[in-house]
Amino acid sequence: MLIAGFLSSGCLGTANAKVSAKTAAETNPDYVAFAEELAQEPGLSKAGVLATLSKAQVQKSILDAIARPAESKEWKDYRPIFLTEKRIADGVAFYAANRELIDRAASEFSVAPEIIVAIIGVETNYGRNYGSYKVLDALVTLAFHYPPRATFFRGELRQLFLLGDSHMAYPIDQLVGSYAGAMGWGQFIPTSVANFARDYDGDGRIDLWNSLPDIIGSVANYFAVHGWQAGQPVAAPVSVAPDARAIAPDGLLPVYPVSQLRDWGYTPDQTLDPDLTATLLKLQGADGPEVWMTFQNFYVISRYNRSPLYSMAVWQLAGAIASGANAGASGQ
Repeated sequence: MLIAGFLSSGCLGTANAKVSAKTAAETNPDYVAFAEELAQEPGLSKAGVLATLSKAQVQKSILDAIARPAESKEWKDYRPIFLTEKRIADGVAFYAANRELIDRAASEFSVAPEIIVAIIGVETNYGRNYGSYKVLDALVTLAFHYPPRATFFRGELRQLFLLGDSHMAYPIDQLVGSYAGAMGWGQFIPTSVANFARDYDGDGRIDLWNSLPDIIGSVANYFAVHGWQAGQPVAAPVSVAPDARAIAPDGLLPVYPVSQLRDWGYTPDQTLDPDLTATLLKLQGADGPEVWMTFQNFYVISRYNRSPLYSMAVWQLAGAIASGANAGASGQ
C-alpha cells in the first residue's frame, strides 16, 4: 500500500540528511561514486543519496527476471493473451466508468480514447497488476549488479532521484512497480515520468497509482509527444499478388507511399490516401500468414514497446473496446 505525501527531504538526499552509522552503501565504491555524482545536483547530497541507497535490497529474483530469454511467440499465440473476452469487457467497462475523463484527455492531446484504454489494459490489466517490487530495489539491483544493462539502469536510478518532490506523490523508497522499475498503471520508467507524465488533476504532484486523471493524462501525453496522428489509420490487412515484389522492411517506420506498395502488389482492404506512408508487417496468424500495412500510428504505439506483436495487440484490443463501447451506447 503506497503512502500518500510528497517526497521527504531525507529520502531524496538533501544536504540536511544525516547517517548515524556506516552503511553497506557507504562501503560500496560504486554506490559512493554514484552518490558523489548526484551530489552535484541542486538539493541532493552524498550522505542523503547513500542513505536512500542503503534502503534498497538487491534481489536475485529481479536479476533472474531480467536475464530470462525473451519468449519468441508467433502472433497466433500472442494475440489470445490480450484479446480475451474478459479483457475486452473490462476495457469497455473501464471506458464507460471514466468516459468523461478519458474523452477530455483524448481531445486535449488529440489521441484516440480507445488507445489510451488499451494501453492501460495491456500494460497492467486496468491497474490490477502494476508489479510488486519496490522501484528502488529494482533499479539499484539492475544499476549495480547487472553489467549488461548497468549504464541504462544507472541512468534510470539517477532520474528517480532527480524527479524530486515536485514530481512524485510518494517517497522514492515506497514506489512500487515492475522488476525493471516501471511504475503505475501505464508502467512509466523514471525517464518517461520526467518527460511525459502529467499532473492532470492539478494537485501539484504526479500519482501514477491512485490518480486516474494523472494516469490517463500521462498515457495520452506520451502518445501526443511521440506523434500520434488523430483520425489516421493504424494498420490495414492487405492481399498479396502472386508476383508481388519481395520487401524486407527494416523496422516499423513507415517509409513507402501506399501507392508504391500497391504498384508492388500489396492491396489494402480499404481506401487509403495514396501518399500516406506505410510499411509491411508479416505475421503468423491462427488461420495462416497475415500481411499488414502499418502506418505512423502503429509506429507510435511501438514507442511504448518495440515489439510489433505488442503494437498489434494494443490496436486490436482498442478496436474491440471501441466497438463494445459504441454498441453499449447505441443500446441505451
